[in-house]
Formats: sequence, structure tokens, C-alpha cells
Amino acid sequence: MEFSQVVRRRHMVRRYDAERPVPAEVLSEILENGCRAPSAGFSQGWDFVVLTSDEERARFWAASKEEEEEETHWLRGVQAAPVLVLCCSDMEAYLDRYAEPDKGWTDRSESRWPVPYWDIDTGMAALLMLLTATDHGLGGLFFGVAPECHDEVHEEFGIPRERTLIGVVAIGSEVPGPKSPSLKRGKRGADQVVHWGRFGTHAGSR
Repeated sequence: MEFSQVVRRRHMVRRYDAERPVPAEVLSEILENGCRAPSAGFSQGWDFVVLTSDEERARFWAASKEEEEEETHWLRGVQAAPVLVLCCSDMEAYLDRYAEPDKGWTDRSESRWPVPYWDIDTGMAALLMLLTATDHGLGGLFFGVAPECHDEVHEEFGIPRERTLIGVVAIGSEVPGPKSPSLKRGKRGADQVVHWGRFGTHAGSR
């Protein structure tokens, strides 16, 4: 598939066919491509916990369930995904990397970072996974875990406390269904979000 097609076809898939597993070689490529994401200082401060068995995924859904959360069409659809990838960022890897001689920030201060690049870079890795899944004709979804459930998910899967669970990538074969009502908002085009030379200057107003 041409890259432009991959970009255009990628969308967040919320309904999966539980009877169609992701081939092992395809999953391997998805994960390998995720590891090719850019990272500040080549810090590569990410880890991925991959859940492929029914038992593993059931443990995740149990640990990530909010109190009194009702089963919804969204939840039923996503729970059918045969693969879940828990995406974890590692701030310490960046603070360590930038304390090395070629960077020299020996104080390891978080204040030197205007934004948490460890989270941003891990998000880029997640996007590469989604794009690779699309290239193989699969569906993917990136979703978050409720704040009050993070401790339980960490505990359930042995994730070190210094890792931040930024979100989860679901992968599998899409089951067609109704489109998200959010799409009614419409896509903001380049003519609206691209500013030339100065904020507020769009192509038509140059």
C-alpha cells in the first residue's frame, strides 16, 4: 500500500473480530516498526507490554475497569481485539541520557524539559504501530486507561512504578460498524491549521 493510502485509511477502530488473530509475523513487524520511532537524544525511553492470550487480555480489562463501569458497545467491541499493547514511557531514561558527557545536563532536572518528550516519543511509537497495522489491512485503536486504574494495571503486569502507562494500542481485524459521532465535527484542513510565517496567517490571507 502506498504511504499516502496508509495515512488516509488509518482510523480508530472500535470493533474487532475475536476469531481472527493477528499473524505472529505481522505483530512482530508492528512492534519492530514501533521501535523505529524518533526519540530525543536517541533515548528510546519506551517499553511495550504485549497481551495476546485470552487470559492476559481478560486480566487487563479487569484491572482497567472503572468502578461501576457499565458494559457499552465501545467496550464490547474493543474487548474483542486479539492484541493489546500497553505503551509505557520512561522519564529516567531521558534524564540519564541527557546527563551523559555529550549532553551535559548533570543536574538531571525535569525543569529543562518544556514538555515530557518521553511521553511524546512513546506516542510516536504507538502511531507507527497503528500505521503498520493499517498497511497490513488491520485495524488499530489508541486509548487511555482511567487514572484510578493505573496502579492496578501496573501491579497486574509487573510494570515498574517509574514507567508511565501513556495508553494502549489495540490491534485486530475490523468489524464494520457505525461511525463515531465525533466525526460529525468534521476534519480541520490544512487551510485552517497551517499558519505561514506568523500565527493567524493562512495560505489564503498571505
